[in-house]
Amino acid sequence: MRIGIDFDNTIAGYDHVFPAAAEREGLIAKGVANSKAAVKSHLHGQPGGREAWMHLQGRVYGAFMHQADLIEGVEEFLIRCRNVGVDVFIVSHKTEFGHFDPDKVNLRDAALEWMRDQGFFAADKFRLSESAVFFEPTRAQKVAKIAALNCAHFIDDLEDVFHEPGFPASTRRHLFSSGLKNNLDKSLHVHTDWTSISDAVLRCHD
Repeated sequence: MRIGIDFDNTIAGYDHVFPAAAEREGLIAKGVANSKAAVKSHLHGQPGGREAWMHLQGRVYGAFMHQADLIEGVEEFLIRCRNVGVDVFIVSHKTEFGHFDPDKVNLRDAALEWMRDQGFFAADKFRLSESAVFFEPTRAQKVAKIAALNCAHFIDDLEDVFHEPGFPASTRRHLFSSGLKNNLDKSLHVHTDWTSISDAVLRCHD
């Protein structure tokens, strides 16, 4: 079986990184926001806020990538996949460079380095192959890669990915969303934590 997983905000968490980076960049005052969503909402309410948000994303996913957390439950899921011999692919919509990033940090290299530090490719940890990580420049190309890999399951925090034209009908759609309480879309399997994802995806493979 093949499982595909998104990267940003599905595997790598940034809730504490965005507020600290926004304060450091002078985009918000100290204590104004305590999560990624709160920072985004605050900036979008300001003049030029959308451009400021894009600038901040480039900084967080580049220069501050090393501060990201491995989201709770991902480690146990990947070890479980390793132990039962499931093939895991990471498929991310990620450009090479962030918008308005003066340092021009390569976002893909930063993500790979973070994964190395977390043990993604280590034989004694998650045992993924770097060749199983794909960074695609557009959402459409991300969906095309998911289809080409013939993933039985795909896990993502963005609902729009599952509704992108071309998303394979045969791939089961797992939405990782701690904030979604009412799911009216019956094509989605909604999970608020990785324990739920693990049980749903791997229950037949232990």
